[in-house]
Amino acid sequence: MRALGQIAILFPGQGSQQLGMGATLANEFEVAQETFIQADAQLGYPLSEICWQGPLEKLNDTYYTQPALYTHSIAAWRVFKMLFPDLNPLFFAGHSMGQITALAACEAVSFEDGLTLAAHRGRLMKESGEQNPGGMAAILGLDAEPLHEICQQVAAQGDLVQVANDNCPGQIVISGSHQGVTKASELALSRGAKKAIKLAVSIAAHSQLMAPAQVEFSKIVDRIPFEDPKVPLVGNVCHTAMSTKEQLKDDIKAQLTSPVYWTDSVRYMIENGVQCFIELGSGSVLSGLIKRIDPNVQTYALGTAEDFAKFSAV
Repeated sequence: MRALGQIAILFPGQGSQQLGMGATLANEFEVAQETFIQADAQLGYPLSEICWQGPLEKLNDTYYTQPALYTHSIAAWRVFKMLFPDLNPLFFAGHSMGQITALAACEAVSFEDGLTLAAHRGRLMKESGEQNPGGMAAILGLDAEPLHEICQQVAAQGDLVQVANDNCPGQIVISGSHQGVTKASELALSRGAKKAIKLAVSIAAHSQLMAPAQVEFSKIVDRIPFEDPKVPLVGNVCHTAMSTKEQLKDDIKAQLTSPVYWTDSVRYMIENGVQCFIELGSGSVLSGLIKRIDPNVQTYALGTAEDFAKFSAV
């Protein structure tokens, strides 16, 4: 394997799930199979069957999506550690739900407690979406700063909306009430945005509509034993490295109602020496975002047995 330089390990969030996720890993590697068996037993339902066979509508239900993403990513992380024990990351990070996976990977929480957090997060977000329905939209071709101003302008008129994900330059996601998202989208287009794409969700993630979920989720976080991370974790909210359990708890609690500052998180890691990003789990969404943030860094997405075989040959 050629030199990769300093690496960061990343874990994807909701939207990266796909039917069959983790199946080839489980067929090829016993440690991955054991991870899915462990999750099935703890959750009390066949998560592996939902991941591998669907139906897709069920996999896309956030109640199941979040533990599915967590389990697949941890399976991939365990395979990665087994195959490449000398590739030690400088940082861990996860996008939205992926930050819970990062907590387990850096050994701040156990696998079991991480799965508990993922399952409760999915349940609480689903309940909040039913009680306080909202929407999200991807705004293309407009930077975060003018979009923040637009959201503040709309919110000042009584329609809740805010920036939810600063994914990469020219791709920002907003979240809030249906009316707030619609008004902000129209304003963004009038001020130079190329596109405003309404997302097929009924949950206003990373907005104040998640406040009831955040209160309950924070109580669950406080009941779970945390340790200081073995490797620093770059938080979605603080977008800097965290090295204490107190920092980790604060960031994951705040995340449900706060924006995911992914662009700033990635730039922080690059500025602090990372030259290669390895995305573990379903899909390659994060790798694509990183290439738009900085095309000079290396990216690899490893979620299938074939991905690992190709990476071994690098």
